[in-house]
Amino acid sequence: MVTVRGRGVLAGVMAGLSLTVAGCTSGGGGGGPTGPAPTRAAAKPSPPAWNVRPASLAAVGDSITRGFDACGVLQDCPEVSWATGDSTEVDSLAVRLLGATKATTHSWNYARSGSLMADLPGQMAQAGTRQPGLVTVMAGANDACRDSVAEMTPVASFRTSFEQSLAALRSVSPRSQVYVASVPDLKRLWAEGRTSPLGKVVWKLGICPSMLADADAVDRAATDRRDAVQERVREYNAVLKEVCAKDARCRFDGGAVYDFEFGTKQLSRWDWFHPSTDGQARLAEIAYAKVTAPQA
Repeated sequence: MVTVRGRGVLAGVMAGLSLTVAGCTSGGGGGGPTGPAPTRAAAKPSPPAWNVRPASLAAVGDSITRGFDACGVLQDCPEVSWATGDSTEVDSLAVRLLGATKATTHSWNYARSGSLMADLPGQMAQAGTRQPGLVTVMAGANDACRDSVAEMTPVASFRTSFEQSLAALRSVSPRSQVYVASVPDLKRLWAEGRTSPLGKVVWKLGICPSMLADADAVDRAATDRRDAVQERVREYNAVLKEVCAKDARCRFDGGAVYDFEFGTKQLSRWDWFHPSTDGQARLAEIAYAKVTAPQA
């Protein structure tokens, strides 16, 4: 409740406010506009310059980056890895960027055969401890190559794991650049590899069943299954592009690996699935072109 004295004080205050407002809105004396002063838009910060000659390199990913089945049956062959190998037949990204001598001491391969995108955060954390100038990423094929279409990694889970991977790297090495390769076109792999009778026999052992099972079947069910795998790979690549774009030091290959029209020469002669030594060399070429491209 307001007292009589309080009402008087309140009335006086209100009267004073009325005079103040009237003075602010009258046309005399001020000489200028009464609206808020215009504000200047803040300048958008420039992205950090991309270094086309990083001083060191760490690789993460799956069997492709380990050179699996490229120079021996059922074994890793890291010497022909597109990312860190020292084979003169491949001329890896590390050798192209650092030179053969420095590549042996300033490049590291943390990829693991059989890895899924869910395994990438741990690899990224390991790679980050080296404080590398560049980290290469090639992962996702195993997420689509499952025993069935139903077992493929959901797109949302794939996204979460990739986001966690970049976060894991940034927590220990915030300035490392990242090159992300797209997931290869598995349907093209089926179309090329099925021309080899040996390849089709090997595939029956259980290599990428979601795409390669019943290699000669072209009925509606088989076609729908392969189309579902191909669509999932496209969705994975969209995720890689979108998440990478949010990181100022990340560069996606623009779908170059997915779009590469490889033939049987680029496939392992042991499993007709993994890249051969020649295939590894082609991946190195693509990566080098993307990493050293001028900043847009």
